[in-house]
Amino acid sequence: MSDIKPQSAQDVCDALADAKRDGVRVEIRGGGTKALIGAPRDVRVISLAAITGVVDYDPAELVLTVRAGTPLAEIEALVASERQMLAFEPFDHGPIFGEASGAATIGGVIASGVAGSGRITAGSARDHLLGFTAVSGRAETFVAGGKVVKNVTGFDLSKLFAGSWGRLGAITELTVKVLPRPRVSATLAIEGLDCRASCSAMASALGSHAEVSAAARHPDGTTLFRVTGFEPSVEARCAMLPQLLGDHGAMERIDPTVADALWRDAGTGVSLRGEVLWCLHVPPGRTPEIIEQLAPHGARWSLDWGGGRIWAAVDSDAAPVRAIAQAAGGHAMLIRAPLEMRSTLSAHHPRPSGVAALEARVRRAFDPDSLFETGRFLGEETTDAD
Repeated sequence: MSDIKPQSAQDVCDALADAKRDGVRVEIRGGGTKALIGAPRDVRVISLAAITGVVDYDPAELVLTVRAGTPLAEIEALVASERQMLAFEPFDHGPIFGEASGAATIGGVIASGVAGSGRITAGSARDHLLGFTAVSGRAETFVAGGKVVKNVTGFDLSKLFAGSWGRLGAITELTVKVLPRPRVSATLAIEGLDCRASCSAMASALGSHAEVSAAARHPDGTTLFRVTGFEPSVEARCAMLPQLLGDHGAMERIDPTVADALWRDAGTGVSLRGEVLWCLHVPPGRTPEIIEQLAPHGARWSLDWGGGRIWAAVDSDAAPVRAIAQAAGGHAMLIRAPLEMRSTLSAHHPRPSGVAALEARVRRAFDPDSLFETGRFLGEETTDAD
């Protein structure tokens, strides 16, 4: 099927009404950078990439309202011009988490819940989405949340829609909270730590009064610590960290340009090569044993969020990654895999039956005709029996 490319929210309503009439399933898509995540599907694609533009930006109030198809790169450049940022650090990569594509849209990163290394202290995409306008599976436009930081009116649908992968509705406009960009950002690193020592060092740093804003481990074995703020404070805390972590090894300060590349590789899994790429969310204290269990399967890996997120690449689909993650109290999402594997194994970690039934009921409330049930996430299309 050819893509439908609406130019406005009303066009989205019309496109969904047409889909209801024609009895076809619909996939909502932004820049298409994550189109290869999930099972293959033959559906009508509604691309929101043409619904672009800044609606309102008030730097003094730290609030930005944009249309959903606006490229992420444009938004980051705009807020950077005001010394501000999207603090959850969304990233833009190609369809299988390759090099940056420039195609990612703000609506796409919100819908998929993408967040980088800053999430551990600044919060996730859902914590920064203040409100939005969307079109439901009923082909009806609705508004949720607001355009101010302090908003407590009604149900908090922003938390529900962020990370919903377009299965509740098509977001056409959204308002996000932005934050001041730190005056200074410094990266310190310790080389050569194994996984257990690296996790111990990250936990010590994040729990200390050095106020580390991010901690990760690069695939080459470099453990990274980010310190941000005003220059005197940053310098004082950078001087403090080597003393706090002296038992873990010598610490050096990294050039900012080099540091940016290291954080990108550690926080996105972009440099990990292999047929299959997983993203595991796990209790950080269990990370060393998980890595030990993955070692016999030849896994190449990096750590982010102080060890709470593991990117793991393997050459075979036989590696029991999901079972290992679940046994440790976590879950694993399948990011990249051959077509045959994606056709039989859901990208999402299987939910407990009660959670799955609740999610299905929520989806039916917004999408009673199952327009958005494309089969992308295998095994999640069943509605509640009631």
